[in-house]
Amino acid sequence: QVQLVESGGGLVQAGGSLRLSCAASGSIFSLNAMGWYRQAPGKQRELVARISSGGSTNYQDSMKGRFTISRDNDKNTVYLQMNSLKPEDSAVYYCNAEIRETVAVDTRRYWGQGTQVTVAS
Repeated sequence: QVQLVESGGGLVQAGGSLRLSCAASGSIFSLNAMGWYRQAPGKQRELVARISSGGSTNYQDSMKGRFTISRDNDKNTVYLQMNSLKPEDSAVYYCNAEIRETVAVDTRRYWGQGTQVTVAS
């Protein structure tokens, strides 16, 4: 059974920083792209940033220059460093990973449980 466990959310003042972490564990044959999404109340879930297994990244335009996604393949962990946070960044942030559990099955997308980020003005 694959699990994604997120940590690092919380309350921060506008202009502050937070670092989110997400560790994948369980039956993992291969760990492909990982990413972060967020969902604010009343809004659809949106992509924040994504990183391939080789380290290629892409970001939503509004996060470029403020957020940095990285990963540690030895630890099966993806990080999101968030700087210059704004109140509109407040949301539940979800980790996502494309994982193949065994050689006999296809790659599937897994989600973490979400971590709340609140930016006070």
